[in-house]
Amino acid sequence: MSTKAPSEKGSLSTKDKDDFNTPEDRKLVRKVDLRLKRFDPQIWLPTLTLFWGSVTVAQGFVTNKAGLFGIRFLLGAAEAGLFPGVIYVFSVYYRRHERSWRVAIFFGGAALAGAFGGILAWAIGNMEGTAGRRGWSWIFILEGVITLAFGLFAYFVVPTWSHKAKFLTSSEKERLLARLDADSDAALIEKFQWKYVKQALTDHLVWGYAFLFHGFAFVLYSLSLFMPSIIAGLGYKSWQAQLMTVPPNTVASFSIWGTVWLSSKVNRRAHFIIGAALVAILGYIILLTTKTPGAQYVGVHFAAAGVYTGNALLLSWPGENVSAQTKRAIAVAMQITIGDIGAIAGVLIYRPNLSAHRFRTPHLISIGYLLFAILVTIYLATYMSRENKRRDEVLATSEVEIPLSTPEQRQEQGDREIRYRYVI
Repeated sequence: MSTKAPSEKGSLSTKDKDDFNTPEDRKLVRKVDLRLKRFDPQIWLPTLTLFWGSVTVAQGFVTNKAGLFGIRFLLGAAEAGLFPGVIYVFSVYYRRHERSWRVAIFFGGAALAGAFGGILAWAIGNMEGTAGRRGWSWIFILEGVITLAFGLFAYFVVPTWSHKAKFLTSSEKERLLARLDADSDAALIEKFQWKYVKQALTDHLVWGYAFLFHGFAFVLYSLSLFMPSIIAGLGYKSWQAQLMTVPPNTVASFSIWGTVWLSSKVNRRAHFIIGAALVAILGYIILLTTKTPGAQYVGVHFAAAGVYTGNALLLSWPGENVSAQTKRAIAVAMQITIGDIGAIAGVLIYRPNLSAHRFRTPHLISIGYLLFAILVTIYLATYMSRENKRRDEVLATSEVEIPLSTPEQRQEQGDREIRYRYVI
């Protein structure tokens, strides 16, 4: 097996491509083809979407608080596996430096959905009294039906595991696995072992990614869920506020795609995450210091662009920097779990009793969380940069040539392997 150290972006040279045509490589491909996965993404992800749509429809028929709590629990259960599942599917088709742009397309779609959601909420809300149901119930019912339709369609378009993909020829599958093996562990065979769980739980970088999302998730959920309330607090009517959520969400979508595309081109993450946080802070400062509704509405645009863009960047970061596979899975799970604790706090601060001075206190708390996220980003970037330099120095100054790691050693050592380089 070729063990040539990949370049910073993991691209393959002509010689690298030739090296992957050895008998040992072809043996690896055949072994990978025999891997069994408990759940197929082509079934798992559309099924989650169907379940989510069904639960959304059920929300439209809730009649009491107990029913609402039960339905919301099921909604969270359906949503919990979707995003990590999509991220993992990306990892079996794309190399490390290629994943952030794909995550951005996916997450940008979520922001764009918020824009369409505002239009639909305004339009469907006018169905008040239709068939004896309230307008808000029709919002859940009809949007849930739309989700069900897309969930059924997804069974035919969501890809399966790369080694089983029918749209790839045998040579294309071999080439795909060779590309992945050049700079990641996605093509290696790894059985679950508790030592990888321990590695994740004791790695300060894994905790750093989790706390980074914690800081951003607070503002993401508070802003996305309460944007109509924030805009209404500027003096607009509720139906106007629903429509006025469309431009900020649209701006956020384009900000995600443009910024992450540039980030992937220069292969840097930390600088753009910090920049996104500063843009969001600027938006909140505008909301706090200006007096006219028009100027404050501009602040909403800056806040939305910065918050959504920062989240799109940071959510792909552990997928690029954590190895082996089990450790990465735990890292992603920890990031979502600890991050969503911030979301729980975020959805509690934009309450009527804190709405004085156009939500001054919640805006200040949001700025504090963004500053926390900046500090965590600086810590992660500083440590990873020093570690990359240390490994370079070890290889350059070692009196005895350090042999290339075998695939088994790379799998065992993961991101601690001497030739592994973090994406900063």
